[in-house]
This record gives sequence, C-alpha cells and structure tokens, in this order.
Amino acid sequence: MYHSTALVTVLALILYFYMGLRVAQARARFGVKAPATTGNADFERAFRVQMNTLEWLPIFLPALWLFAIYISDWIAALIGLVWIVGRAMYMVGYAKAAEKRGHGFGVQALAASVLLVGALIAILWRLLHG
Repeated sequence: MYHSTALVTVLALILYFYMGLRVAQARARFGVKAPATTGNADFERAFRVQMNTLEWLPIFLPALWLFAIYISDWIAALIGLVWIVGRAMYMVGYAKAAEKRGHGFGVQALAASVLLVGALIAILWRLLHG
C-alpha cells in the first residue's frame, strides 16, 4: 500500500486548489474579468503561480508515484513534501514580486528531478536485473 504517497498527492492537489481560489479572489479584487489573464500585475502573478503549478503537476505526480512503486513509499512522500514546500515558497515569493520566485522554484524543481531520475534509474535497474 502507498498510503504516504497517496496523502502527499492529496496535499499537492489541495495546494493547487488553494492556488485556484487565490486566482478567483485576485480576479474579483483587481477587476480582471474572465477570460482575460492580463490587466493587473498582482493578478497576473497569482495566475502564473497557478498555471506554473499546473505545468509541473504532469511531471511531479507520475514521478512521485513511479518513485513510490519502484523505490519507496515513504521516501517518495518525503520528497513530495519537499516539492509541496517549494511550490508554497514559490507562491509566497511570486505574490510579493516576480524576482522572489526563484528559491521556491529551485526547491520544487530539484525535488521533481530527484523523483523523476530516481524512478528512471529504478525502472531501468529492474528491466536489466529483474
């Protein structure tokens, strides 16, 4: 069973849902009517946080689950929590200024890379030695 990875998956999706709520609030606060995605810098930063997270989810989620299946549920979950923390750092930093998003982006990119490369190595290892 992969309970730890499942929990981290739900937490990541809750964070993404929260980012969507922040975009809706920013639309109302700054008067940016759908379908517009420009018009106010504060809104645009909130929107980009959500969209960038959406762009990373297809990398993060499969890598998280493959790492859990081929290596370890609890190690995948811990690395997944690092990814979530990085995404939260990205969100907070980017809300302040575009230049402040880098640290959070780096943390989440490193976590996703470890999951992806770890899963790839484990899969290849099993194919060759399995």
